[in-house]
Amino acid sequence: MKYTYNFPTTIRFGSGVINELSDYLKANNLNRPLLVTDPVVAGLEFFKKTKNELASKKIHPEVFSDMHKNPVKSDVLKGTDVFKKSNCDCIIGIGGGVAMDVARAIVLKVNHHEDLFYYDDLIGGDKYVTNEVPYFITVPTTSGTGSEVGRSAIIADDINHQKKILFAPKLLAKIVFCDPELTNDLPPFITAATGMDALTHNLEAFLAKMEHPICEGIALEGIRLITQSIEKAVNKPDSASRTNMMMGSTMGAIAFQKGLGVVHSLAHPLSSLLDTHHGLANAVNLPYGMRFNIGGCEEKFTRIARTIGLKKKTGEHVVDFLFQLNNNLGLPVKLSGIGVKPEHIEPLSDLAFADFCHPNNPKPVTREDFKKLYLEGL
Repeated sequence: MKYTYNFPTTIRFGSGVINELSDYLKANNLNRPLLVTDPVVAGLEFFKKTKNELASKKIHPEVFSDMHKNPVKSDVLKGTDVFKKSNCDCIIGIGGGVAMDVARAIVLKVNHHEDLFYYDDLIGGDKYVTNEVPYFITVPTTSGTGSEVGRSAIIADDINHQKKILFAPKLLAKIVFCDPELTNDLPPFITAATGMDALTHNLEAFLAKMEHPICEGIALEGIRLITQSIEKAVNKPDSASRTNMMMGSTMGAIAFQKGLGVVHSLAHPLSSLLDTHHGLANAVNLPYGMRFNIGGCEEKFTRIARTIGLKKKTGEHVVDFLFQLNNNLGLPVKLSGIGVKPEHIEPLSDLAFADFCHPNNPKPVTREDFKKLYLEGL
């Protein structure tokens, strides 16, 4: 068989690499960056320090942080206006998945003038991403989405809340600065929710039906790093656990080029309809989605169990481990614990079935399957 494999960009990884950002910009003649981040990160001390460091090197940053916690098209349009009005020459996405998605979508929109969703990958819009794009740099501040190494952005429609996926190789960052120290101030809940998001990426990528043994190897190592480190990172963080979580997160995003699956299709509607934190939505749905996938994937679940270090190496024991992990992290194990009510099940099922992730699931998922999974989790 013949395959084509693509892997992402240059990654500068390690404690303190954020201090190299200003010199990197100067070396590449970039003097007016648009710093795209969320409102919480914009108020953190490290962000203010980074901005002051840039100014001390005669770099003139503009900040855009006016975005929803589940980004919508209007966020992107506002950020694009700021980029143009401020005569920026590059874009730096700093933050978690929200900031990365908005930053990457702004990168697309600056020189592509059709409606943003004209470029929706699910309708073939990626082939229209042909113009040059601004220089793009990413700096993750969570160990979750891994969006820093991605080539896509998920943006929802303001009106109907349906998520669209903007994808193109041009949207890959030129360089990523992965500094685990930037996660030191994360509260336990965010560390837990984003960490479970990263674990979901690795698990679903490993199981996804596309043939990609390179990604499967990366996903297994990501699973090992996260499951060995996440409880420490949440309950008693240290440098090693923070470093392992950030590496595991980055590995998950590299691995899920192979695809995702049923868990993400269960989670996305919760963010769209109920504004649920994406990582939390994945965490709650993860054991149920994994249980759904056991049949036909028994050998892969044995490998997952072996990687985690479980004594009994079956899919059922992997699921039991995931339920217990949520408990240990202080996360809910039922959808009712995140505000889902019986009247939400039908619209959630419609949105889940329309989602773009489950076609890569190792087994087909019908609308009735989604409804059963939501009811099981309720």
